[in-house]
Amino acid sequence: MLLIKNGHVIDPKSGKDGVFDILIKDNHIIRIDNFIIEAELSDKDRADLQVIYADNMMVAPGLVDVHSHFRDPGFTYKEDISTGAKAAAKGGYTTVVLMANTKPVVDNLETLKYVTDKAAETDIHVLTCASITKGLKGEELTDMDTLKKAGAVGFTDDGIPLMNDDIVIGAMKKAARLNVPLSFHEENPELITNNGINHGKASEYYNIEGSPRAAEIDLIARDLGFAETYNAIIDIQHISTREGVELIRSKKSELAEKGMDNIHGEATPHHFSLTEDAVITNGTLAKMNPPLRTEKDRLAIIEGLKDNTIDIIATDHAPHSAEEKAKAITDAPSGIIGLETALSLGITNLVKAGHLSYLQLIEKMTINPAKMYNLDCGYLEEGGPADIVIFNDKSYTVGKPVSKSENSPFIGKQLDGEVLYTICDGKIVYKK
Repeated sequence: MLLIKNGHVIDPKSGKDGVFDILIKDNHIIRIDNFIIEAELSDKDRADLQVIYADNMMVAPGLVDVHSHFRDPGFTYKEDISTGAKAAAKGGYTTVVLMANTKPVVDNLETLKYVTDKAAETDIHVLTCASITKGLKGEELTDMDTLKKAGAVGFTDDGIPLMNDDIVIGAMKKAARLNVPLSFHEENPELITNNGINHGKASEYYNIEGSPRAAEIDLIARDLGFAETYNAIIDIQHISTREGVELIRSKKSELAEKGMDNIHGEATPHHFSLTEDAVITNGTLAKMNPPLRTEKDRLAIIEGLKDNTIDIIATDHAPHSAEEKAKAITDAPSGIIGLETALSLGITNLVKAGHLSYLQLIEKMTINPAKMYNLDCGYLEEGGPADIVIFNDKSYTVGKPVSKSENSPFIGKQLDGEVLYTICDGKIVYKK
């Protein structure tokens, strides 16, 4: 039995935003009250009672990430399911949804079973998507019915944009019938010369063409139209442009009038925290797809978060080795790790900057992503799951990651809000 005392509870689902005690037994919350007296518990319960005194700390639902790459199978020198789960726990995440771009791709039952079996051995809830197309080739749909029955919680070809309209339409029809989300990486490769670097100040600095904003805008516009027609649940991943935000805002408003709520916008902490200036300063450590763009784009993403155009914050945790990131700017792979710093970046650049309240931030990192995937998590409620993060709002220096990889421009930086405990299924799985 575990008792969390005097913590400032933040629960977007119920609206709780104040000091409460939380009592946990086995893997569920059994009581949330203003003051729980230990002497009131039975002798048996007191005998094995563990108490966390959470004065001056915040207590929230365990974070839910719906966009992570654990590189397992196939690229385990970068990350594996075990180390990825530990990085997630350190960041306050109790549920993580993996992308399918492994080797082999998660497009078959054998690979899906490999991932789900290894996931079951971790201390947190690690779930996975399967790919939309076989081999991520964009040519033939996977057997989505069979893969969903076997445990895939959604479908995505993340990392490789889908260019065949018929494939996208076919996937949306199936996803609508199966009631599962599709996650889309929106970058038209036909418009990109050098991915990972914004066409603008950053590309000029490196004397390359880079990646224009039109590449993202083009595919977002296409997929929003298809989602309306076929009523599929879609997640527009890692939005990077102000035009992309506006397209989603307009379409969501239009669909709301028709009683439809099937489109979700996703922002990463790096896109609301950094601009293309970081690529000039940090080189390949700030190279990512889609690229960091301008200050106007960053502020537009924040406005999208404020008005709920963007309703999900996801990490796009993308580990790479030091050797890979040491390559030239045009040759190094895109992506940064993100699970261990996501909450801190949200607190530093959204809450303390005056853009969001803690309730609004936690909503986009817990209950909103959980709802999109129909997951029973992301909230604090008597009888509900005992998945909890406890954190402060103090300044700290980002240290060496738990992840196998260290490809992050935030290491060594001062951020606010450090995770102190992560509790999953009623057990402490991370303690600072």
